Amino acid sequence: MKVAVIMGSASDKEKMMGAVDALNEFGIECESKIMSAHRSPELVKDYVTSAPDRGIRVFICGAGYAAHLAGCVAGQTTLPVIGVPLSGSALSGQDSLYATVQMPKGVPVATVAIDGAYNAGLLAVQMLSLANAPLQEKLKAYRTRMAEEVAKKNQ
Repeated sequence: MKVAVIMGSASDKEKMMGAVDALNEFGIECESKIMSAHRSPELVKDYVTSAPDRGIRVFICGAGYAAHLAGCVAGQTTLPVIGVPLSGSALSGQDSLYATVQMPKGVPVATVAIDGAYNAGLLAVQMLSLANAPLQEKLKAYRTRMAEEVAKKNQ
């Protein structure tokens, strides 16, 4: 079971590392690729349609500006797609948020906050944990650690 982390351009790599970090924290293998819904649509289509054969179960797509990557991917697969709208435009990522979240009926994209790649990784882990009891236990332990850290700060 693997997750594909796709970003629209090389300049998005640093912002998308949070998703890779979250997946690594839970021992989830991932493929990280740079491809554009606009500049390389055939590459995106070929990658997405062949992904299940490589064990991909969830896609995380980060893009800025027009941010059509997540929607482009969702239109090519029935696997879950998580969109990460990225900042960087004159509108500070609001344009990306609207482009990612406003999908037509029948082609959903789960969307996290602007630059919320780490949460996208966690959401992918939660999706994969539905059929994986050991992964569910790792998530419970993660949440327990979070609660303990907050409690320590409040002592």
